[in-house]
Amino acid sequence: METHPRRTVLAAALGAAAAAAAAGTAQAHGGHGDRDERRFVKRRLKAMSLEEKVGQLFTTYAYGQTADTTAAADVASNQAAHGVDNAAELVRTYHLGGIIYFAWSNNVANPDQITALSNGLQDAALDGCGTPLFIATDQEHGLVTRIGPPATQLPGAMALGATHDPEAARAAAVVAGTELRAMGLNQNFAPDADVNVNPANPVIGVRSFGSDGEHVAAFVAAQVEGYQARGDLAATVKHFPGHGDTEDDSHSELPQIDHTYEEWREIDAPPFRAAIESGVDLVMTAHIQFPALDASLRPATLSEEILTGLLRDELGYDGVVITDSLRMEGVRNGYGDDRIPVLALLAGADILLMPEHIGIAYDAVLAAVRGGELSRRRIDESVTRILGLKYRLGLFGDPYADPALVDDVVGIPASLAAAQALSDRTTTLVTNDGTLPVLTDGGSVLVTGWGATTVPRIAAEFTNRGWSPTSLVTGAAPTQAQIDAAVAAAAGKGLVVVSTNNTKLNPGQVSLVAALAATGVPVVALGVQNPYDIAYLGDHANAYLATYSYSLDGLESAVHAVLGSVNPEGRLPVDIPTADGTGVLFPFGHGLSY
Repeated sequence: METHPRRTVLAAALGAAAAAAAAGTAQAHGGHGDRDERRFVKRRLKAMSLEEKVGQLFTTYAYGQTADTTAAADVASNQAAHGVDNAAELVRTYHLGGIIYFAWSNNVANPDQITALSNGLQDAALDGCGTPLFIATDQEHGLVTRIGPPATQLPGAMALGATHDPEAARAAAVVAGTELRAMGLNQNFAPDADVNVNPANPVIGVRSFGSDGEHVAAFVAAQVEGYQARGDLAATVKHFPGHGDTEDDSHSELPQIDHTYEEWREIDAPPFRAAIESGVDLVMTAHIQFPALDASLRPATLSEEILTGLLRDELGYDGVVITDSLRMEGVRNGYGDDRIPVLALLAGADILLMPEHIGIAYDAVLAAVRGGELSRRRIDESVTRILGLKYRLGLFGDPYADPALVDDVVGIPASLAAAQALSDRTTTLVTNDGTLPVLTDGGSVLVTGWGATTVPRIAAEFTNRGWSPTSLVTGAAPTQAQIDAAVAAAAGKGLVVVSTNNTKLNPGQVSLVAALAATGVPVVALGVQNPYDIAYLGDHANAYLATYSYSLDGLESAVHAVLGSVNPEGRLPVDIPTADGTGVLFPFGHGLSY
């Protein structure tokens, strides 16, 4: 099937994104140590108080859609979290270096609101200590997406990895980075550089480009270059030294990676090395134990052996090091909230992200400096890196976003078309007994399985294609009654499409697929997150497709593939192991087409 027209759409969209980018101006990245930069930073550093310098070390969150919000709920939340009414007061009180946006902190309602919030925050920073802010979010796309529509929704990392084309990842980053900067953000905590070699990984999974270190490295480098192409947005690779082989979630516990040093160099290190060679602006730490790299079992975030000995000395990284959130139990387990920021700075971190209590953390760092545990020189090292990056991003020249340009950049038709064209290249047909493609002009279809929004989205796409779907959500762990209802609903249908998510931990989904298969109606299974579900489905499904995402674009692409309007060209970016873990069921690079 011809795929060139979709690639033509993509090329046109990237041209449109580049044209939109040209409407703004930014100071281009120079090499670290540029003479003008050094002079500028030296003057700024000399003029700053210790309190202002320490404030630059912190990036945290605040509630509200505006910098000076008076909304009662947001004021109450800010008072409970930080002891202030709003973000502007927080920035001025602690001379903050950065703010991070989340949906749960009510920061990302729509592009116009986000742009106004960003500009209001920069006003507060410049009115305070006179240093512009880093404004960041985690816009990885796919599973971790903070800013939703109308901003362009792009495939996530593993979906892009399934294209086996790093240029696809670069294209996605160009579109995403251009839109973020148009809304006033200047940092993106992406891409994820972890190599997902453990199918049971509960925190990375589809956030990774794949299970092969060199494959991930190529995609990470491409995204770093795409995000930073304009020179006014900083990319961040995470989570150093590598979070890909764990079965624990560092949000709630402290995982341990048991790779040897040699395995780290072969598996985990290549993406970080590639990112550094591509000039990445920030590296984010992981809250993990890695005994082969630090026998003390300190979390990597607090490990001088890892952050200074490995990242800076061995890999030669001289940019900004930012911690992962200091609210996570992976770093708080065994350490007080007053000690964590001090230990992270001693280890080699520069930016302290989201401490549990900003006042406690800020005061602890000040006390450590005044008491001699942290030298003023050590503080100056980090602030020099921070100010240098802000200088290279052009923030001292103009930190603001132009509200008049938002509609010309964010979610424009060309970018939406590019996103769909990219998504259409990611869908991976893993098994097929000849049932696909379904080339009839409509018919009756049962859409069932996991996902209260996923199932209706799939059904809606069948409706758009002239089919008559019945939609029945059975959830993560279908009961026998739900399975029986699905079997009854399948009667007389021409096709059953069932979405699955994590069948290893939810065997009821396997029972659902088996029962539907027994009806004799053709069954197509869609693995809508991690691609490993097929290992537990056996031969119950007539065909199995991996979408790597339950985003609207990914589901639309899957339906297109089922109905033959798109020829699936994605190939697995991971090995799919057998259910018992003793072998490989489908290898890296596997993928069928029509």
